[in-house]
Amino acid sequence: MRVMKFGGTSVGSATTILQVKKIVEAVDEPVIVVVSAFGGITDQLLTTARFAARGDIAYEQELDLIEQRHREVLETVLPKYVIAGLTCNPLQGMTILLDELKNILKGVFLVKELSQKTSDSVVSYGERLSSLILAAVLDGARLFDARAFIQTDRQFTKHIVDFKATNALIEQTFGDSRLRRNDTGRLRGNGTGHDIVVVPGFIASDKNTGDITNLGRGGSDYTASILAAALHARILEIWTDVDGFMTADPRVITNAYVIEKMTYVEAMELSNFGAKVIYPPTIYPAYHENIPILIKNTFKPDAPGTYITRDNHKDDKPIRGISSINDTSLITVQGLGMVGVIGVNYRIFKALSKIGVSVFMVSQTASENTSTLAVRDADADLAVEALRKEFEQELRQGEINDFKVEKGLATVAIVGENMKHVPGIAGKLFATLGRSGISTIALAQSASETNISFVIKSEYLRKTLNSLHDSFFLSEYQVLNIFLVGVRTVGGQLLETIRRQQKPLMEHNGLKLNVVGIARKNKMLLDRNGINLENCIAKLDTEGLESTPQKLQEAILQMNIFNSVFVDCTASAEVAELYEAFLSHNISVVAANKVAASGAYKNYCNLKEAARKTGAKYLFETNVGAGLPIINTMNALTNSGDKILKLEAVLSGTLNFIFNTLSADIPLSKAIQLAQEAGFAEPDPRLDLNGTDVIRKLVILSREAGYEVNQSDVEKNLFIPDKYFEGSTDNFWQKISELDAGFETKRQTLAAEGKKSRFVAVMDNGKCSVGLQSVTATHPFYELEGSNNIIMITTERYYEYPMIIKGYGAGAAVTAAGVFSDIISIANIR
Repeated sequence: MRVMKFGGTSVGSATTILQVKKIVEAVDEPVIVVVSAFGGITDQLLTTARFAARGDIAYEQELDLIEQRHREVLETVLPKYVIAGLTCNPLQGMTILLDELKNILKGVFLVKELSQKTSDSVVSYGERLSSLILAAVLDGARLFDARAFIQTDRQFTKHIVDFKATNALIEQTFGDSRLRRNDTGRLRGNGTGHDIVVVPGFIASDKNTGDITNLGRGGSDYTASILAAALHARILEIWTDVDGFMTADPRVITNAYVIEKMTYVEAMELSNFGAKVIYPPTIYPAYHENIPILIKNTFKPDAPGTYITRDNHKDDKPIRGISSINDTSLITVQGLGMVGVIGVNYRIFKALSKIGVSVFMVSQTASENTSTLAVRDADADLAVEALRKEFEQELRQGEINDFKVEKGLATVAIVGENMKHVPGIAGKLFATLGRSGISTIALAQSASETNISFVIKSEYLRKTLNSLHDSFFLSEYQVLNIFLVGVRTVGGQLLETIRRQQKPLMEHNGLKLNVVGIARKNKMLLDRNGINLENCIAKLDTEGLESTPQKLQEAILQMNIFNSVFVDCTASAEVAELYEAFLSHNISVVAANKVAASGAYKNYCNLKEAARKTGAKYLFETNVGAGLPIINTMNALTNSGDKILKLEAVLSGTLNFIFNTLSADIPLSKAIQLAQEAGFAEPDPRLDLNGTDVIRKLVILSREAGYEVNQSDVEKNLFIPDKYFEGSTDNFWQKISELDAGFETKRQTLAAEGKKSRFVAVMDNGKCSVGLQSVTATHPFYELEGSNNIIMITTERYYEYPMIIKGYGAGAAVTAAGVFSDIISIANIR
């Protein structure tokens, strides 16, 4: 025999009831069907009762809607000609129930009072009506009233099941012979030759008074479990509108997935901490009798669901799932008068139990002077009032401080029996939270090692769940969320690179690159679920919001997305000013923009320190040498204990292109024009020719080598006089040809000597200079072609034979590739 429970969404319409009929009548063994009220009806009944208690005639309209909905469903699933042929007419039964309900509500309206006893009676009609309809729809089904055998005893403000009385009544009502056979001794039929019994869930009766009571919201699950345990059912099935327990809330974690097998303990822990798949008390009766629980989706009956037993399903994941309670308040009981005093906790919980306040988490210091209790927001003020009354004398004498309440919090629990005896789980938990900039306010872990619970600010809940789900490999993919500013040359190439690599990285590396924001100078487009890169630029133009650097910063921080990377492909000083705020909020920064790393030394140090404190990354490999691994190589040398003594480099792809292009046919002015046309030079080529770009790069490299250097410290030996940098760009183009003849003469002289010109940056033990140098054919810089860059690094280890790094040093494609490499390095994939 099996017990099947169907929730409100499973019986909320004629279509869903017919689906339930199909599922139940396919069962090839005796079955008890427990049914909830139609979806939304319990709330509607309470609303109707409150209207009546206020003397508001609108209660009649609400009641009419309730009646109309049930009659329409019944007449749709069972046309009148079918109903007329039934031995027990459900339409008549419905009329009787609705008349009773009308009379009760009329009385509430007249006296303008709604007692708890009357409220319990009113809400019972939801299940009584739905079970009446379902029993009529199922072929050969019999309807039993749960009030006749589910009995409760009042304890404080709660109705607690009296299992001794209840089990005896269930056995008396559903003995094997009565369940399986009718009065003639023959098996009842539903088309399969097996019995079907329908029972309304949720409702019960007081064992002392006989008054209608209930088992609490979600109590239909509990009804089913009580029946399954008392009758030793083969299995308990909970049919609902979800596929089963999920690894996390799918409304928050889009890649959360169904847990196909779990233990009773895991199910209980997840349910207690907010997983609304099953009513928590449901689990105990089934656990006690070792009855498997199967969670199934009424609308996807072929889905495997979640199978819950005592057996622990071993796998490579240390935790089974993550659950959370959003409306959390912490009450702190603190005072030196608590130390060594026996019975303080007893008094705390006794005071709270009297008023029906449930404490779902407790954290206490070993010194015994502080206890912190987690309760629902709605219970916080009531709980504090009760505690003040209980400890009135201690408060007056100063032995206990006044109770501190902190609201606006959320509780998160990671659950899994595989955590037992596995070292490092808590460490990984806190490391993950720390990297995401999330502080825990309170913490609890039992010796059973199946649950680590902690409290955070509610604004960090989404970020916390995503971070933990990703970190503990409950997600199919590791997710990196990218905000990109600057979508033209380098940024445009980067977007295309990400688009091309998204699928291969997911398939081969388990990494999902999620571009959640793109922006240009005055527009931004944000979507935490990810932006389609196929048409993102057009969408930015048509749907983008007005943006400034400050607005962009505020929007990104407000989104508070986990594993975030801010990528700057601009040359904007205003954008560079945003880095410190992002790093301080655990958002990594990848910059092609050289402004921040080459600016004031103090600011450079502040950014490094902000990244160190939060564990976020500040990466700017492409500031020097585009995609060449120069900065990473230098960091590897210094981190391994080597000391960089000297740097010699050709760092301007633009200038190197110009000097490699000069010939008898191509003068200086023409070479500059060609560099601009090839995309190596800036729109205003003077920014390259005045050495500023090279100076910035040298400052960055010198700092990464461990020296305190500012741009003003660099000695400049420029090859173009200052007067050519004055005035407009047009003035520059008009005058620059004046230098052609002189440069051609110098080129010929050097060629005759077997030499070439190179614009070289030098750092020698912290002293920096840039300027034009002549190099011979034996020098490593001599054969440097096109726009390539080269650097020679002399260290204590590489002293006689300096390390040389050489390759493409300019161009949007290679720079974008370098930025992409920095992004990937944050994910730590191989």
